[in-house]
Order: sequence, then structure tokens, then C-alpha cells
Amino acid sequence: MSVDANADARRNILARVRHALKVGEDDASRAAAADAYVAAHAQGPRPAMAVDLVARFVHRAHDMSSTLERVSARDQIPHAVARYIDALALPDALAAQKSRLGVCWPEFGDLDWDGAGLSIEARPTQGHDRLGITGAFCAIAETGTLVLTTSASTPTATALLPDTHVAVLHASRIVSGMEEAFARVRAEHPGLPRAINLISGPSRTGDIEQTIVLGAHGPFRVHILLLPD
Repeated sequence: MSVDANADARRNILARVRHALKVGEDDASRAAAADAYVAAHAQGPRPAMAVDLVARFVHRAHDMSSTLERVSARDQIPHAVARYIDALALPDALAAQKSRLGVCWPEFGDLDWDGAGLSIEARPTQGHDRLGITGAFCAIAETGTLVLTTSASTPTATALLPDTHVAVLHASRIVSGMEEAFARVRAEHPGLPRAINLISGPSRTGDIEQTIVLGAHGPFRVHILLLPD
């Protein structure tokens, strides 16, 4: 089918829809009402949320098979990552050594990784890195979900390709629900980012005999370092 034929088919379908709805093609009032509805960001019914959003997020993150450690200061991040890697039940010494090699977002490039015995480079992953360290735009208490927005300084692949994803999150960036998360994206980004990634624990699938398998389409592990406000 040609491009012109596709366009004609689309116009015919939309004409039939407008006829069924008894609206004109250039009904300005309906278009204005639709624009107003979208701009209002109306919310439907929502479950009650605990007052302590941090505690709620921690609980739900664990439900999603993420692990979490509270870190009191930014300069403690490298040693917290090293402790986590050393505690993993990896199959052999070679796996442990490889897992101490990784990449991080540029904002963490100034940290003393060498002092923690880690070889971390501030660059996008090239696909073979075993460890990826990122920040988080915000997090959702209702579901234990990390929200990452993509940009040149926050490459998505760092969170998706390595076996282990470590995310650094500030407690002040935890919001109640998805509605608040997207409101914050709209408020803090001059235009929507190219991609918004919602990460609720390690990658998983139940496609094979309804058995949950972690790491099927991404990291086997998600570890969160929670910094104070």
C-alpha cells in the first residue's frame, strides 16, 4: 500500500469516527476541552499512602527484590559499593574481580573509587561492564520504583546493561506516587527527556513455566544507596 493510500485510509477512518460522534472535523471547542483536560493532569482514585514516604519506599523496594543501604554522606558511596560487591555470593574469585570493574554517571566520577578498591570509569557502558552506578531523578514510594531520566550525562544503558545496578538516591527525591513523579519531571525539565525509565527491582520474567527468573532482560541485581536529605 502506498503512502497516499495510507493517508486516505486514515482520513476515511477518522471521518467515520467523527460522523459516529456527531462532531465536525474542526470543532474548536472540543479541541480546547481536550487540551484543558490534558493540561489539568486529572488523577483518578488512589490508595492511601503512609505519612513516612521513605519507610514506605524502603519496604516496597525490598518487595521488588532490590536491596538497600543507608549512607550518611556522599563520600562514603565508594566504600558502600565495595561492601555490597564483596558480600555478593558470586560463583568464583574471577567473577568477584570482574564485578569490581564498572562505570558510573559523570556526577560520581570525582569520588575516590580507587581508595575503595574499585575500578570505576565515568563513561557510558560499552556493553561488557559488570557494574553500573547511577543516580536517580526520583523514586516512587507506592511501588518501590526508581525513576531515571535520560540525557548525555545520565545514560540509560548504565542502569540496563551491566549485571549489577547500583543507584544513588536522595531521600528528598522520594515522592508518593507516579502522578507526583511525572509532575516533578514536567516541573524540572524544560522539555520532556527523550526517555523516562521506571525500574522496580531487577529485570525479571515468568514466561517459562511461570517461574520467575531474575536478570532476563537486564541487571540481575539492583542495589540502592539512600542518602539523607
